[in-house]
Amino acid sequence: MVGPSSTAGWFFSIVEAKSGSTIRWAGARVTEEGTLEIEIALCLPREAETVGIVRDVAVLSLMRLGVTEACAEDIRIALSEACTNVVDHSEADDQYEVRLQVDGRRCEVRVIDTGRGFDVMSLSAVPVAADSPRGRGISLMHALVDSINFTSQPEEGTIVHLVKTLDLVPGTPLDRLAPPAET
Repeated sequence: MVGPSSTAGWFFSIVEAKSGSTIRWAGARVTEEGTLEIEIALCLPREAETVGIVRDVAVLSLMRLGVTEACAEDIRIALSEACTNVVDHSEADDQYEVRLQVDGRRCEVRVIDTGRGFDVMSLSAVPVAADSPRGRGISLMHALVDSINFTSQPEEGTIVHLVKTLDLVPGTPLDRLAPPAET
């Protein structure tokens, strides 16, 4: 484990877990505008068990900051689907990275897979049967977050970028430091 340090108002900690997973960084700062900005990055082996690690780190962090349970649950499901796609469709020796950034009332998640990539245009062309046990993850992600974007290049990998406006519990740390909600 590498201990905490700070740079330009950021607090960082880098931790290596015994499983080979690495929390690349976790940082927090209050911006010049007075909002709280949090960043967490995890580098994980492509194993099914890592999806649960990502979910726990993301949801527990969000709820501790004051994100409502329902909003954190939406992010948990969308993030699980994105990570499961990496585990199911990447090469066996690939690692993947998950970056979670909270800035005021907005959460951005990037799931970065350095595998072989895929044709993003094929996503909308494939209809999924209602009774199919597979293939509904992308539809779920679209339903649960405000915005989703896929960037994929053959032999370079894929980035799934999820964005969600956060619902905050009044009086919690993030609520006190977040800009007023847009109406």
